[in-house]
Amino acid sequence: MTGSDRKRVKKIMTVQEVILKKAVRRENMANDAAGIKDLCFSHRLSVAVAESLTAGKIQDALASVKGASGYFLGGMTVYNLDAKVGLLGVDREHAEKVNCVSEDVAIQMAQAVALLFGADIGVATTGYAEPDSERGITPHANWAIASQSKVLLYGDDDFPSLWPSRNGVRTEVTATVLKNLRELLVAGVKI
Repeated sequence: MTGSDRKRVKKIMTVQEVILKKAVRRENMANDAAGIKDLCFSHRLSVAVAESLTAGKIQDALASVKGASGYFLGGMTVYNLDAKVGLLGVDREHAEKVNCVSEDVAIQMAQAVALLFGADIGVATTGYAEPDSERGITPHANWAIASQSKVLLYGDDDFPSLWPSRNGVRTEVTATVLKNLRELLVAGVKI
């Protein structure tokens, strides 16, 4: 085998690995969404979602499961400052200081969407899907799972290795949040 043949084989293997990883991620997300539905039904819990970074991907995953309307009350994509402040009541002063990306913004979004929809659990994401070298930003997510009055779980995660794929970052954040929501429900979270 020549050097160029080895490079071609390596490239094919790399592409196959990426395809396999994406398939596994999709299957894991589908399993998590189905598990969330089953757990919400058994615990008589409802969920609402407010998304910025993930722009509807969590809502899509939850709604993809048959019977989702029995626990998934709805959601919204609030992509900019005015939407977060106007629709969810996020603190404008803080949000402006952090460009709408912080643990506190995610928590405010999760609690507000739970209240707005009358859900037991609110889920929210905010973050950066791509780097901004001028501001020293790498792909990053803040996410929160909360009741109307209490924080249940939150995350502050970096995803630099997924860049340059904006969609890859958004999908990985979605997978992370679904996995954590399911694990929280398995643990028997008290609302």
